[in-house]
Parts: sequence; structure tokens; C-alpha cells
Amino acid sequence: MYYFNGYDGRLERSLQCAVLVFEAMRGFEERYRYRMVGHSGDSVDEPLVKLGLPPQNEKEQLRVVQRMVAHSQFCSSGDHTLEAARLAIASAAAQTDADERFVFLFSDANLERYGVRPAELAAVLTAEPSVHAHAIFLGDVGGQAERLQALLPPGTSSVCLDPSTLPAAFKAALADTVLRNA
Repeated sequence: MYYFNGYDGRLERSLQCAVLVFEAMRGFEERYRYRMVGHSGDSVDEPLVKLGLPPQNEKEQLRVVQRMVAHSQFCSSGDHTLEAARLAIASAAAQTDADERFVFLFSDANLERYGVRPAELAAVLTAEPSVHAHAIFLGDVGGQAERLQALLPPGTSSVCLDPSTLPAAFKAALADTVLRNA
């Protein structure tokens, strides 16, 4: 992610996504619980925010963002997207005291390089009916993000190469869930 950031800004968009979540959830801590983890060539589940313990102020938010940057700079090349998605979805499914369960998987869409097939990702995203999983692709080298999105089930992915499209991607994913359940 760090390597290709200069090419398409994927790391910057990942950081913006984290801050977007922090800001969107501020004031709703009693109603919504979330956790935030990262995945990379080194890690399937790099803890960033513990479940129910969001950053309380801008200083704590900055620490999370700094950890994200540092991890991306020093992690090995590789991909654990499928494993990270499986783990996140299983964790969300295990939350028995939740009305709705969402997993937003942020990815640089660099999956072809590591032999991850779209059908594998589709199977993981749709494996647990009690969890609404949605992949948001933040990078695109050679059209990979668009190809992935075209091959995934409708409503399970978005391509966000412009930071201004991130709120719309979240809104579309949430609206799709409401429409599917209506």
C-alpha cells in the first residue's frame, strides 16, 4: 500500500476512511459499536481500534492514523485480504447483541498480483448471511478495481479513487442492505 501510494493515493484514502469512520461515529457510541483492524503482508488482524473503545479525541485519532502509516511503511509485501475478511466477518457474526452487523473491507484491489480470484472474494463476502460485508477498493493499478467490482455480486463492492466518493460508497452500502432486507 505504501509503495503504490505515490501512484494512486491509496494509503491517503485509507487514512481518510479511518477519519471518516471516526467522525461519522462520534456521538453515536451508545448506539453503535465498532472495531477497526488492518491487514497487510505481515498481518491478518492488526488491531487499530478495539471493539467499543473508539478514539475519544483528535489526538487518539491521530495515533491510530500514525500506526496505519507506520505499519504500511514497514510491513512485508503480500496480501491477507481473504483471511482478514473471513476473520472480520466471523467476529461480526459472533456479536449476538447486535441488530445489524457490517464489515467494510478496505482494499487496494491489488489482489491479482497475489493470485486472489474474484470468486474467492465473492464467496467470503457472502458466506455469512447475518453480516453485511462490503469491499471498498481504494487503489487501481491497471483497472484491477473495476474488474473486481464487475465480477463481484451486485451491492458488495465500491470503487473509491476520489476521496469525495467515500461517503457515497458508505451510503450506498447501507442503503443496499436496507433494500435487501425490505
